[in-house]
Amino acid sequence: MGISLENVSYTYQAGTPFEGRALFDMTTTIKDGSYTAFIGHTGSGKSTIMQLLNGLYLPTSGHVQVDDTIITSQSKNKEIKPIRKKVGLVFQFPESQLFAETVLEDVSFGPQNFGISKEEAEQRAIESLKLVGLPEEFYKQNPFDLSGGQMRRAAIAGILAMQPDILVLDEPTAGLDPQGRKELMTLFKQLHLSGMTIVLVTHLMDDVADYATAVNVMEKGHLVLSGAPKEVFQQVTLLKEKQLGVPKITEFALQLQKKGYHFESLPITMEEFVEVLANG
Repeated sequence: MGISLENVSYTYQAGTPFEGRALFDMTTTIKDGSYTAFIGHTGSGKSTIMQLLNGLYLPTSGHVQVDDTIITSQSKNKEIKPIRKKVGLVFQFPESQLFAETVLEDVSFGPQNFGISKEEAEQRAIESLKLVGLPEEFYKQNPFDLSGGQMRRAAIAGILAMQPDILVLDEPTAGLDPQGRKELMTLFKQLHLSGMTIVLVTHLMDDVADYATAVNVMEKGHLVLSGAPKEVFQQVTLLKEKQLGVPKITEFALQLQKKGYHFESLPITMEEFVEVLANG
């Protein structure tokens, strides 16, 4: 069933002199099994949406529906808690949330918090750590002795140990080197191919083109464009007006087009570009 947002608005510090509107009457659907990306500048509302998806924030008006559970401004924590197991949220720089004495303890904390036995929680933790590619030699180490990239993997393993149906990622590769970034994006692709719904906030248009099946463009709390990446990245003028840009290969194709090369539609991935050239 996925997640739907119906006329969702959100105001920070509502009713105070510091209140600020972050979302305006947002309506969209994240389909079950999709890989949905949200793009937009800082302050566009992307991260607010991420925290509405698993009930960390309650909508000021409208509602969020996750499967059969509806979240409104009146929802109580006990009604929302099951959603936090179903929808795993990986914050930007998730390693800042590590706290336990060993990696294994940290990763197994979430399942235990939901009533899973210590033995089963540790088994889940081991499976998740293997999934993110963290070797067994690190399990008994203090997480703060790990490198930045290893800490990031441990933090993501902690979310995966909850066995969520939907994984929400807020700039998950921020601050990583190119190799670490590629490895994590490959992991998320594998999770998606295994049936997990992925929701990604990113400023990297190449990642949207390479991995996403749907994309939503945000601006100042409004949804301004949505569709398949192939469709959205044809709207070059609009995206450049929003100062968002397009994938690198699309930009290159645009330069070729200006020199007289004709494209039926602009390619958005390298594979697509090569195929277009090969077929002339």
